[in-house]
Amino acid sequence: MPRSPFLSEAVRGYLVASVGEEPALLEQLREETRAATEFPGMQIGADQGRFLALLLELLGAERAIEVGVFTGYSSICIAQALPAHGKLVACDVSDEWTGIARRYWQRAGVTDRIDLRLRPALETLEQLVSAGEVGTFDFAFIDADKGNYDGYYELCLQLLRRGGLIAVDNALWGGSVADTSDERPDTLAIRNLNAKAFADPRVTASLVPVGDGVLLARKR
Repeated sequence: MPRSPFLSEAVRGYLVASVGEEPALLEQLREETRAATEFPGMQIGADQGRFLALLLELLGAERAIEVGVFTGYSSICIAQALPAHGKLVACDVSDEWTGIARRYWQRAGVTDRIDLRLRPALETLEQLVSAGEVGTFDFAFIDADKGNYDGYYELCLQLLRRGGLIAVDNALWGGSVADTSDERPDTLAIRNLNAKAFADPRVTASLVPVGDGVLLARKR
């Protein structure tokens, strides 16, 4: 499980023990991601995967969106929480990284639930809006380039049904959002989206210190 900057070693050890052993397939995917990419920290932890799956189960979700696939760990967690007829629209631009994802989706038996769109996610989301799919999705997970977080949020909010949920990863950004001297573009984008969601009358928002922080926004 990736190290959280917000937990002591004792608490982290307790969390790992409580979550239990990572499924073998996901553990293999984590190891391959570590060996094959320069950015293993982009992969969510086992605790966050279980958290996302629980959110989907609570929603009774059948249709989901993922913005940022990477090597497919979160896609598997989401797709496995959907019913057999469920559908995940997965957005990414990397054929290389999603090539790893596709192999593991096959092994996990969820390929038929995942619709991979290899183009800029804003384009995919805009296409879904134009295709008349506004208000038809139950859940959206945003974990991609931070500079476009606001655009992803706005389009996903259109695509969600009333009562649907957006989960935005890296919402605490290693604690940088709390450092007022940090004005890097990515930090500002995350900080601004957090503030926007809590002031947004269209949603009910919460910020949860799971992983690197998850912003939750439920559409009213």
